[in-house]
Amino acid sequence: MVDLNNISLTEIVKLVKLKKISSLELTNHYIKNIEKGKKLNCFITTCFDETIKNSKTFDAKKNYDSLLPGIPIAVKDLFCTKDVKTTAGSKILENFIPTYESTVTSNLWKEGAILLGKLNCDEFAMGSSNETSFFGNVINPIEKNLVPGGSSGGSSSALAASFTPATIGTDTGGSIRQPASFTGTVGLKPTYGLCSRWGIVAFASSLDQAGPMTKNVEDCALMLEAISSYDKKDSTSINKKKENYSKNLNKNIKGMKIGIPKEYRVDNMPKEIDQLWSKGIDILKKSGVKIIDISLPHTKYALPTYYIVAPAEASSNLARYDGVKFGYRSNKGKNLLEMYENTRGEGFGDEVKRRVLIGTYVLSSGYYDAYYLKAQKVRKLIKKDFDNSFRKVDAILTPSTPSSAFKIGEKTSDPISMYLNDIFTVPVNLAGLPAISLPAGQDSKGRPLGLQLISNSLDEQRMLNIAFAIESEISFKQNLNRWWE
Repeated sequence: MVDLNNISLTEIVKLVKLKKISSLELTNHYIKNIEKGKKLNCFITTCFDETIKNSKTFDAKKNYDSLLPGIPIAVKDLFCTKDVKTTAGSKILENFIPTYESTVTSNLWKEGAILLGKLNCDEFAMGSSNETSFFGNVINPIEKNLVPGGSSGGSSSALAASFTPATIGTDTGGSIRQPASFTGTVGLKPTYGLCSRWGIVAFASSLDQAGPMTKNVEDCALMLEAISSYDKKDSTSINKKKENYSKNLNKNIKGMKIGIPKEYRVDNMPKEIDQLWSKGIDILKKSGVKIIDISLPHTKYALPTYYIVAPAEASSNLARYDGVKFGYRSNKGKNLLEMYENTRGEGFGDEVKRRVLIGTYVLSSGYYDAYYLKAQKVRKLIKKDFDNSFRKVDAILTPSTPSSAFKIGEKTSDPISMYLNDIFTVPVNLAGLPAISLPAGQDSKGRPLGLQLISNSLDEQRMLNIAFAIESEISFKQNLNRWWE
């Protein structure tokens, strides 16, 4: 019997198409893993009865033409799923059951995938450690006291622990790439607009983007192919021809130019991260790539710019949660205004309140020009830096994170220290560019470390090809002892 915990999504799809394994057998395997792994707290909601029923239906119909035939998949609890609870990791939505399906998950089901359940995440995707979730923190399967990263922490942990063969997350400032780096998995944030935002619980609308999280680059290409599409329901969706990322994947990157930005060498960066970066550069040189030093001079302003733009948009997006039409409603208060105040006070966690207050402040009269407008101007300069660089290079190589996974509770009392975790990922979101994090090594404690590739808008294929070439040379192996079972 094949060890399903140690084979890729692509290989699983082949086994299904060759009729060597059924959808029901796959489903039972993942359900068994999930039941044994409750300690990791990856799931907020499971729908196993429905999953089994859908697997049996698939096996009876035997429709093998799709990209993900009968493959059970769990998704981040930020995607609205029809008739299945969607909480965004928040008390305010703890009993919300959507009457509609997000476009991205709808694309998965059209390609034959089957829903296993909804994965834990930081509340409204606000966090870098999955400790802000109303449903408790997720644990990294690498070690029992480590965070899995955030906000897609449930997704990264469930993927690394083989509770799902692949998954999808959302990335507003690094929420796919940082948890992928922390768990030794692959995470891709696509070009802004390549995947529809319709039906995703909104955090910051000009930054949010859905993307795949997988065990290798080939799987990532397959998942991106499945979820990307034009959507007239999303005004920011890009109308372009669908690409066959997985079929066009190749390792021939000879003659390409890769940029190394000097601004990503930050103070107090661990020596191991610097060595990993050098290792990545050496691999690229051996593959016939030309390495070019570049400058992204406005990088130092990316974090403060992000923490003005994102909270401002969050403040606006979260105004709808008032306890009137849907979601949690407080039973305290003598009038409508007090009901609003108590609902929001009781329904939102501390990090969400912090960001809503920052956002409301920077948008308020007298401060809008000084903060929000200025941040938008700096954002344009950050994008211009990337534009200038992509005239000289095909892609940019950087570390994914400034450290490996940290301990649960280590940074919760210091929000600034937590925010600094996104220092290498945030500029990409501000510029709307695609980026991928792939596992490239481990630190002295055996914790995974990731490398990040950034490419120009809609240049996902080239980025995937470069990542594929690096991955084949690194041959990263994740050896989990499955201590949680």
